[in-house]
Amino acid sequence: MKRLIRVEIVGRNEFWRNAVIVEWDYQFPQRQLVSEESGFYMADEDWLEDLHRVAGQCFSKVLLAPKDPGRRDLFRKIFRVSGSD
Repeated sequence: MKRLIRVEIVGRNEFWRNAVIVEWDYQFPQRQLVSEESGFYMADEDWLEDLHRVAGQCFSKVLLAPKDPGRRDLFRKIFRVSGSD
């Protein structure tokens, strides 16, 4: 049985984050990432290595997202990181 995990795509900007999704769809059309309202994605745990590779090709990285995404959003609002949207 597949184990789904929540991931976050972190890139230089919105363009590069979107590039990861486009490149993922091109390289793995049979593997669909499920977008969530919070901006995170649900993916099969077995895809994680491939996700890291594709993200690296797009000057981005993939992080395991927290079980409670609201908490990370709160910290981002409090501690605004330069270069993030």
